[in-house]
Amino acid sequence: MGEGAAVPAGRLPIAPSSSSSSSASLHPLVAKFALSACAAAVAEIVTFPLDLTKTRLQIQGEARSGPGGVEYRGMVGTAVGIAREEGALKLWQGATPAVCRHIVYTGGRMVAYEQLRERVLLRSADGTFPVWKAVLGGMMAGAIGQFFASPTDLVKVQMQMEGRRRLEGKAPRVRGAWHAFAQILSRGGMRGLWAGWAPNVQRAALVNLGDLTTYDTVKHLLLRRTTLQDNWVCHGLSSVFSGLVAATMSTPADVVKTRIMNQPTDRNGRGVLYRSSLDCLTQTVRAEGFVALYKGFLPTWARMAPWSLTFWITFEQIRRLTGVSSF
Repeated sequence: MGEGAAVPAGRLPIAPSSSSSSSASLHPLVAKFALSACAAAVAEIVTFPLDLTKTRLQIQGEARSGPGGVEYRGMVGTAVGIAREEGALKLWQGATPAVCRHIVYTGGRMVAYEQLRERVLLRSADGTFPVWKAVLGGMMAGAIGQFFASPTDLVKVQMQMEGRRRLEGKAPRVRGAWHAFAQILSRGGMRGLWAGWAPNVQRAALVNLGDLTTYDTVKHLLLRRTTLQDNWVCHGLSSVFSGLVAATMSTPADVVKTRIMNQPTDRNGRGVLYRSSLDCLTQTVRAEGFVALYKGFLPTWARMAPWSLTFWITFEQIRRLTGVSSF
């Protein structure tokens, strides 16, 4: 939601700053993409162990786990079990493609949202950005960013599952991020790199419905209706709400996405457990109940809350330091 026409005394205007750096003035989209990617990389590295924990929890319960599968109970039990059985550093296994993903995904979605807000959907006459436009813009931006980042997400998920495969006595599938990329490409071709893209894009749309839409709406609501300044306190409060809504909206789609991406397959589709997102959703609910769609909710929320807090505060401060206008 955009800011009101009048800017209260003592607050930074939300309109583009006249003191923008020369690089930001010459290449505003490139500058905003780079700043978004930097802030996302910081947030991703700090919170990555919670993402790994969430992924492992979402896979548990699948019929193909078989004998010898290692099952953990709860978020803390899963994290402790991974550290004890595989080593503490394994909590960051898959971090490299995760950071690469956010360079593409977060950079793309943030630039897309601002372009949609300022040039396509447009603010109202009083300078505000209606909630329905924020919802549409957030979902569209998330879908665009995630479609292009889907191959990196696929690599990340498969790398995150390697530790569990070794404990189950299975042969490792990949030795690193580039090897995983090459293996996926050799087995499934270019099309294989976008395995699971549909639930991935659906999840991203829901995440950004919660994240971008909620943050933008709450931030400008606080600036208009309270005495809060456009500073880290306002940014922090807005990010808390955005993380909670994003986790609630996205967890079912995240479970489906993770299970589809983790299933083995080849060019001919052999080994596929789920034919589509709907099939995966139906099988999961039938076999494990509706609550299975919220497997990993706590680590998802526990990760999204500090991720959102770290990202938005870092993002806003970097923008301010480099002379780019406040989001």
